Amino acid sequence: MKTETIEYRSGATSMRGELVYDETKTGRRPGVLVCHDIMGLGADPRRRAKMLAELGYVAFAADMYGNGKTPKDFLEGMGWLMALLNDRAELRRRVDAACAALAARPEVDAGKLAAIGYCFGGTTVLELARSGAAVKGVVSFHGGLNTPRPADAKNIKGQVLVCHGADDPLVPPAEVEAFIKEMKEGGVDWELIHYGNTVHAFTNPANDGKTNPAAKYNRKADEHSWESMKNLFADIFA
Repeated sequence: MKTETIEYRSGATSMRGELVYDETKTGRRPGVLVCHDIMGLGADPRRRAKMLAELGYVAFAADMYGNGKTPKDFLEGMGWLMALLNDRAELRRRVDAACAALAARPEVDAGKLAAIGYCFGGTTVLELARSGAAVKGVVSFHGGLNTPRPADAKNIKGQVLVCHGADDPLVPPAEVEAFIKEMKEGGVDWELIHYGNTVHAFTNPANDGKTNPAAKYNRKADEHSWESMKNLFADIFA
């Protein structure tokens, strides 16, 4: 697998993402954007990008915080995250810029794009879809589902898959119900999968639930949600 650091811009902000692809393959391939969680572009989003490249996609792990920076701790990450969640227009600009950087790559078929995201990244890819971006599908893994502009669901062009822990205390039932209402009223092609006995951040093996009981790895949910993503991609990229 070939890995490249790609510099791109979102307005005045310099961004540094990581592109991963199989350089032995020829021709243009579908591109998949990977959006990180609260801790920025670290080991886990890079791992997921490599996994996608092994499936034959060109994967681009986006930099949502700018300049490739990662927070020194959870508290700092929360500050950066909330600044973007409270400014959805800026969040959309940054993820749109990452999507454009991926689409511009010569290895990528710009007509076959998708995006996946984890936690904060899940919220991010849903906002990408709501912005009307030309993506065939987005997948949110234990992401936040709220939005200040639910009417923007009508702009969604591709399929939406949400993989959600049924016991996630950070995304309460009322938020899930509001999301379902949004998808229905927007006429979206969507799917929501609930995983029983599963809380937040269930895809990251580093989450043992000891420091934060709300975030705990669940192997079964992790593997099942990844397979569900693969099935979606097989459909939208057929």
